[in-house]
Amino acid sequence: MTSADSRGAANAHAPMAPAALRELAGALRDRMQRVVVGKTEAIDTLLATFLAGGHLLIEDVPGVAKTTLALALARCLDLSSARIQFTADLLPADVTGVSVYDQSTREFRFHPGPVFAGVVVADEINRATPRTQSALLEAMGEGQVSVEGRTLPLPDPFIVVATQNPLEMEGTFALPEAQRDRFMTRLTMGYPDAGAEAAMLLARGGADPLADLAPIASEHDARAARTTVASLHLAPAVARYIVALVSATRSDEAIALGASPRAGLHLAAVARARAAMAGRNFVSPDDVARTAVHVLAHRLIPAGCPASAADALAASTQALWRILASTPVPAGD
Repeated sequence: MTSADSRGAANAHAPMAPAALRELAGALRDRMQRVVVGKTEAIDTLLATFLAGGHLLIEDVPGVAKTTLALALARCLDLSSARIQFTADLLPADVTGVSVYDQSTREFRFHPGPVFAGVVVADEINRATPRTQSALLEAMGEGQVSVEGRTLPLPDPFIVVATQNPLEMEGTFALPEAQRDRFMTRLTMGYPDAGAEAAMLLARGGADPLADLAPIASEHDARAARTTVASLHLAPAVARYIVALVSATRSDEAIALGASPRAGLHLAAVARARAAMAGRNFVSPDDVARTAVHVLAHRLIPAGCPASAADALAASTQALWRILASTPVPAGD
């Protein structure tokens, strides 16, 4: 369970009925498609990650609506949002905040950084130094920030949507395995098809596509939906299927470093979210298989020496599809 899930459980938010959660997910999807045209799977992956209490890594070229996708979620749920442009000279304090001396009170006053928002867009995260990247680790893992001897809670709900360009590697710092493992899911947006791109040109003109995006739910609704997802039934047979998939990545000859136990927890959480979005109160093996590549591929290190990060991801993805095809669903109890 992630920190967001545990905080939601501690606050004892009343869960939603499965039909209500399906209706909410459908309304969010429809509203977000107004600004992110033709990317239903990307929207569903973000929604599932958010409902599961995780964080999302988007790897793609510039200009394909990565930031717009995250900000659209914030607008639709009436959550605070912040965008951090990661650069080589960005400092950890630029992310978490800094204390400034107030002459009127003769005390230091802490000014929260942009990480204290419900939806945080970490743009081009791999352009910052590892020291600055690590400023997000505690926030993503624990839902809190430790600064100057104090531990400060982050908003609930809270999600980090990080972006990076997988092709332009000069002057970047690759995310270490430990940080990639903190991201529950990873996706690529891809270019829109010709029809969707033409519709976007005709509809927008020079206007901000987010300007007219009104909220359709609240923070309370989001917390209730997360509570519902966290409590969704996971049968022992499906749990064994998840373990079989994760274990297979650790013994496959094409993979040098397999998935961690945290990856299995994340896979179960996203599968629960997918089931809830479909209006069901139980997780099916199809929910697991449908989300496995988004949850596992970015955590794996393929054997050999891939020429680029994109080649490494392609090799990991190919190995995962083979594992999915060869791993049987365990029989029920």
